Amino acid sequence: MSSIDRIAWMWDEALHALEQAERRQRRFYGLKGMHSAQPLWEPPADIFESESQILISIALPGVHPDSVSVEVTPNGIVISAERPLPAELAAMRVRRLEIPYGRFERHLDLASGRYALTERCMADGCLTLRLRRE
Repeated sequence: MSSIDRIAWMWDEALHALEQAERRQRRFYGLKGMHSAQPLWEPPADIFESESQILISIALPGVHPDSVSVEVTPNGIVISAERPLPAELAAMRVRRLEIPYGRFERHLDLASGRYALTERCMADGCLTLRLRRE
């Protein structure tokens, strides 16, 4: 392989890696519902389960715990709130905006069954929910 071919190959690999990273970011932090008056975004979530319970951890840095709504539905769970843009930034020009702001809503499907929310804790920017299988 000539040195020119190696350079072209490295650039191709680097661009491919960047495209993958951008796709992942759009998937986890992407704006949803662009046609609505308020754009919606979805925070990333982890779900762990055992025979008797489900533990859900959702990344919500900058979201006030009292503003978070949690609803257990027959099909899963819905978490919603809003991360407001700090008022002091209103007069500033945006140079880069990677952290999503505004209203969010996350629907998480759970395995069929009945669940009861037994614990809700917000710490270190993560909301942790514990559900008991009924």
